[in-house]
Amino acid sequence: MSADTDTITQAAPTGVEPPARNRESRSAAVLALARFEARELLLQIPVLLFLALYVGYTGWRLFLGGEGMDDFPILQEVDRNTQQAPLLPAIAVFVCVNRAVLRSRRQSTDQNFDILPMEHWRRTVAHALSVLPFAAITAIVVGFQYTWAALKPGAVGHGSPAELVVGPLLVLLAGVLGVLLARVIPVGFVAPPFVIGAFVLSTLVSALTQGKHWVRWLGPVVTEEGASPFPSELLGRPAAWHALYLVGLVVLLLCVAVLVSGGRTRLVKAVTALALAATAVGVTGQSPDVPASLVEARTEASVSPEKEQTCVRHGRSTYCAFPEWSGRTADWAEAVDRIQSRAGGSAGGERLTVRQRIDARDGLESDAAISPSTTSGHVTVGTRWGGNRLPEFAVGVASVLVTGTEEEAGRVCDARVVTTMWLALSAQPDPMRSLRDVRLDDSIKGSAVALAPTGPVSMSAQQTTVVRELLQKPHYSVAAKVKAHWTELTSPKTPTARVAELLGVPVSGKGTAADSGSGSCEE
Repeated sequence: MSADTDTITQAAPTGVEPPARNRESRSAAVLALARFEARELLLQIPVLLFLALYVGYTGWRLFLGGEGMDDFPILQEVDRNTQQAPLLPAIAVFVCVNRAVLRSRRQSTDQNFDILPMEHWRRTVAHALSVLPFAAITAIVVGFQYTWAALKPGAVGHGSPAELVVGPLLVLLAGVLGVLLARVIPVGFVAPPFVIGAFVLSTLVSALTQGKHWVRWLGPVVTEEGASPFPSELLGRPAAWHALYLVGLVVLLLCVAVLVSGGRTRLVKAVTALALAATAVGVTGQSPDVPASLVEARTEASVSPEKEQTCVRHGRSTYCAFPEWSGRTADWAEAVDRIQSRAGGSAGGERLTVRQRIDARDGLESDAAISPSTTSGHVTVGTRWGGNRLPEFAVGVASVLVTGTEEEAGRVCDARVVTTMWLALSAQPDPMRSLRDVRLDDSIKGSAVALAPTGPVSMSAQQTTVVRELLQKPHYSVAAKVKAHWTELTSPKTPTARVAELLGVPVSGKGTAADSGSGSCEE
């Protein structure tokens, strides 16, 4: 009897699917629709185009851009540099997801959904999930960009995972916002004007609030650029709070879209409350301005960097750097040795102190100039390295060897500029290109100023001509003359014509007032 009963029980159809299996089938249907919509998005021309632009632009910056400075990346800068480019795929995803949600309305098939087993709100969830592959692509590009920089031999600093997730979260946020906009305003051509309006509104709000800290951090991307790179502990960016804010905002907007679509289940309401709480906590955490302790730490690092730095000796000189840059002192020493080997007199054996300096007192967006050191034999080096920073550092080293201090070098308008520039640039792999790079007008003719870590060096047209001629000669032949006439070449009373004569460069005309030690920089 029991066996027959078991057989009947197993064979008899119930007519109703068990609740667990029913939930599984609904979830599978949502995922299947999400996969279909993701494929449809990938076939949209705007998405393909903007994804290609994003990947291409990132690749160009990695392999061709940066003017040499990306050869020595600073990881707390690299992580922030991954945040703006994802705006390209984010805009495309926003517009195309919005159109995908409204497809049935454009094709007048909305009424057919009423006879399908999948509820309206589950379709909303599926459209939101279709954005996940594009956020994953963005995460892969961001991860590759950061890993490429971190594996370079000259990389320094520490990146932040909270900064790196901003790009993928931006794409997710754009997609979910596109879904919500379609459910709230079911009009076909609302997405492009919405993008323009959002940009205008954000610009207007920023102008009216004068860029207040808490207002700026309500936006999805806050890069804060302008200043030279800071040590990690001086950044003061609420990156973790901002990441929490973005995650909460993504989930909150999705829940609102589901609620608008009719999905008012207990689970949706609970997740909505949790997302709202997370968003509020993130906003609260990121809103406070720079704390007093950070202001004090930035001031101390700017005014008394020696309290924070580690000093090592390479050869005869000492090199002091912030802890994250301590591995770069050997590169500085190599550059100093090349320059000093060409100097004459006591400068050839002088014990220099090369110290890394920043001005962090006005924050991450203030490009404040570093004041020249008044201490004899002290040379300033910045936190960037590579590209034009190499000849600029060389000019700073040569200036101190010729004049004694950075402060004095900033006042030089006489013929000592010729010796300074030859010492600095003859040690570079391509002296003529370095001359062009280090001058503010990117030229090798006429008067101009040459950049250095703490201030420019003024060059008259005649001095530029002499330097250009010297750089075209073999450096060993000029070096012998520089060492033999070092005292006269580094005297403020020696005119440019006499310097040219000592170094074997023919020039026309007499020394000008600028070359005679009068202190005037005019020709």
